[in-house]
Amino acid sequence: MNFQEYLKDAAEQFGVVLTEKMLRQFDLYFQLLVEWNEKINLTAITEPREVAIKHMIDSLSCWDDRYFPPGAAVIDVGTGAGFPGIPLKIFRPDIKLTLLDSLNKRIKFLQEVADKLELDQVQCVHLRAEEGARQPLLREKFDVAVSRAVARLSVLAEYCMPFVKVDGYFVALKGMKYQEEVAEGANAVKVLGGSSIRSVPVRLPYIDDKRAVLYIRKVRATPKAYPRKAGTPDKNPL
Repeated sequence: MNFQEYLKDAAEQFGVVLTEKMLRQFDLYFQLLVEWNEKINLTAITEPREVAIKHMIDSLSCWDDRYFPPGAAVIDVGTGAGFPGIPLKIFRPDIKLTLLDSLNKRIKFLQEVADKLELDQVQCVHLRAEEGARQPLLREKFDVAVSRAVARLSVLAEYCMPFVKVDGYFVALKGMKYQEEVAEGANAVKVLGGSSIRSVPVRLPYIDDKRAVLYIRKVRATPKAYPRKAGTPDKNPL
């Protein structure tokens, strides 16, 4: 099978409906990912079936209409090769997406993806999260901040929550140690203005592993002291 066929099958197994246009956009994204991956390090996963399941469907696993309102302003913090932000944008073209990454080479790749896939309302920003969250144009301006495979929750919350509006959501895609991270990160979430953490276990098609999506509602503004200067959250988590 080719990439589109793997993706269509995996989406059906997961209960996600993808249109022909979406499948074509995902296929072009895959082609660009593999092409650019030869020049810069974007992903260790390049086999079509693996990319379809472990990148594309995994990215879509966080979508829930209760947390992503129509036309939501979404920021993907530490987006890397564009996961989960670009799959979410393909699946829901109405969202206004900001892709934030600290490496300019990745930003150039993401801009090409947005251009080639003809995705509108996509902004690619070259900044560290700790810098971006202090900019008035970005701080507390988003309905949702998403992040995948960036840092443990106790650190990631400080990177992401300052971007979220009060009553918006921080959404983190997590691997097998998510329960440990929830326990470890509860204090950071509270300090940064979040409420209790809702964990939703996820089972991807054809993969026998343990992962979950964490949904955290922001109930009050993040104190001005956060995020701390670059490098501090990682060295000294809340």
